[in-house]
Amino acid sequence: MSTIKTIKALKDGGVKEPRVIIMGAGMSGILMGINLLKAGLTNFSIYEKRSTIGGTWRENTYPGIACDIPSYFYTYSFEPNPHWTRRFPPGSEIQAYFERVFEKYQLASYTTFNEEITNTQHKDGQWHVETASGKTDTADFIVAATGVLHKINEPKFEGIEDFEGDVFHTARWNHDVELSGKRIGVIGGGSTGTQMIDPLSKVAKKLTLFQRTPQWIFPIPDKAYSKLWIRSVKRFPVLGKSLYRLYKFMQERTVGVATVKPGWNRSILNKLCEWNLNHVKDPVLRAKLTHNYEPGCKRLVMSTSFYPAIQKPNVDLVTEGIDKIEAKGIRTKDGVLHELDLIVQATGFDGFAFMRPMTMQGTNNTTLSEAWESGPRAFRAITIPNFPNFFMLNGPNSPIGNYSLIAIAETQSSYIMKCIQKYMEGVFDYIEPKQEAVDDFYKTVHEALPGTIWTTGCQSWYLDDNGVPLLWPWSPQRYAKEMSQPDFNNYHLKKA
Repeated sequence: MSTIKTIKALKDGGVKEPRVIIMGAGMSGILMGINLLKAGLTNFSIYEKRSTIGGTWRENTYPGIACDIPSYFYTYSFEPNPHWTRRFPPGSEIQAYFERVFEKYQLASYTTFNEEITNTQHKDGQWHVETASGKTDTADFIVAATGVLHKINEPKFEGIEDFEGDVFHTARWNHDVELSGKRIGVIGGGSTGTQMIDPLSKVAKKLTLFQRTPQWIFPIPDKAYSKLWIRSVKRFPVLGKSLYRLYKFMQERTVGVATVKPGWNRSILNKLCEWNLNHVKDPVLRAKLTHNYEPGCKRLVMSTSFYPAIQKPNVDLVTEGIDKIEAKGIRTKDGVLHELDLIVQATGFDGFAFMRPMTMQGTNNTTLSEAWESGPRAFRAITIPNFPNFFMLNGPNSPIGNYSLIAIAETQSSYIMKCIQKYMEGVFDYIEPKQEAVDDFYKTVHEALPGTIWTTGCQSWYLDDNGVPLLWPWSPQRYAKEMSQPDFNNYHLKKA
């Protein structure tokens, strides 16, 4: 019998269901809520700090925003989306998809908006949470679905307060600011910065990209789907399901392999990226865009529009470091003042924030700050010693390197449901990983990391303060297999 059916049978048989709190109403929080409902569990609440659902795709609305995972694979496996209009889905379409799913499963009645959980404490056998407004709640289980990239990174440039134009981060895009005919400066040449260059180049009088490190660009065309194709997918859902399986297979067998071990996959990836770079005709510009690390060391950007856009006459690439910001623009370390009307900070996020800045205290008075003093650590990306009945979705060392975070969250959510099943069967009241299991896990992870692409010499948000990637060093398939069934020998199972 499946986990869902077993939990339903237990509840129908009179077993009391646990109280569950889900932090965040983004992709993974919605998924966790759906899985609870499918099992007939309704004693849960989703706390969302903003006024609407969506997480990443609500926060980021900058020009050109799109997912770097093919659209038909970037869905819940049980909820195909026949409405995709492009191979790489625009952010607005992804947000609309999650809103439709949220409405379909009637999750609004379980969600409290505009309530950010600021503190959690495990005491008297339960989790006690407190929000920024002072609201309190208790739960048997907490699932942190706070996302990987939610705390923005805003470097404090000297003089930024003196700038006479507009300044904002890409995740706080001000749509009231007119772009047409403006001199726009973009700070940051990562995935976000590269996505914006093409659309901004079409409206800006002058567009300047301030780049610290060049980015490898993988040449996959962003195909637009025809109206006939979209109608066909709506009429024959098997088409969308087949493309989900196809893109999943391709992602796992190409980038999924190339990033974790050397071989022909990695060689082909390198050659295609180099071939794409050679479309830049100006040797000086091409040199500025040439990298000293392998493709995939940073998260790979999928685009065929960036290189043509960066070569336009109204677009300039600046690789000199920023000295300070003045009233009229950005002065670089070579003394040049780049006059601007608008500064856009494409400076990314703190990839190691996870639940923070929320504070947590588990058993033995252990705080999250103490548990993560040497950096975020979680057993198989999901549980932390001394934090009983606490689970994470897309936590530290998840296999997120150029792979669908939805697929990862589905694997992890299923794992959590299996643990809830054992709780309802009376196997335990509290579950937390053994410290030795965590230590053994990280020992094998660190032994495997040197063979991955992420240790080949780049600086990226994947790396901790010691330069160690906070990633799963094997294939996504291996993660799914190892997480298919909890091994309770790795856990302390306690009764009240």
